[in-house]
Amino acid sequence: MRRKASGVEYNAWVDPIVLEERVFGRCRLQAVLGDMTWEVVDAIVNAANCHLAHGGGLAGAIVARGGMIIQEESDRLAPVAVGEAVVTSAGSLPCRWVIHAVGPIWGHGDEERLLRSAIRRSLDCAARLAAVSIAIPAVSTGIFGYPKEPGTMAIVDESRRWLEDHTNTTLERLRFTAFDRETAESFAAALR
Repeated sequence: MRRKASGVEYNAWVDPIVLEERVFGRCRLQAVLGDMTWEVVDAIVNAANCHLAHGGGLAGAIVARGGMIIQEESDRLAPVAVGEAVVTSAGSLPCRWVIHAVGPIWGHGDEERLLRSAIRRSLDCAARLAAVSIAIPAVSTGIFGYPKEPGTMAIVDESRRWLEDHTNTTLERLRFTAFDRETAESFAAALR
């Protein structure tokens, strides 16, 4: 499916667009407009609910493209507390692993701390896997209602803090990936 981004035609599944890139330590951080299910990285992060029931949104797309093995493995790991993350295989996705991060629902309280925790736990999972590359979405900013700008800012900031605390990480590329222009631009602004 071809779409227009900034007046340039692109295929969201094949041709992700890097809107912003910064180097932080030895890791390249990128804000990307593209489809998470086509990211060619070691691990992608799924914005999951605590039951790991992947019925809609990004989670549904991951299972639809990667196969039911992702849901079956998730069922064995659920429930997962808000602010935590777990790993499954990636089925037929082009990545090796799916890290399921359970972000907070806006309005339930302590949202920023829990969102930051979900991102930190996702990066901890990537470290245990010795991942070199990871793609992270705007966890909690969809149906969970976390406002996009502060949400993407917290995700990028917590990722930088994690990298500061883990200078010997295997991570070399961290992509903040969003399918919609507004969220991708919000990630780009957070990187700036």
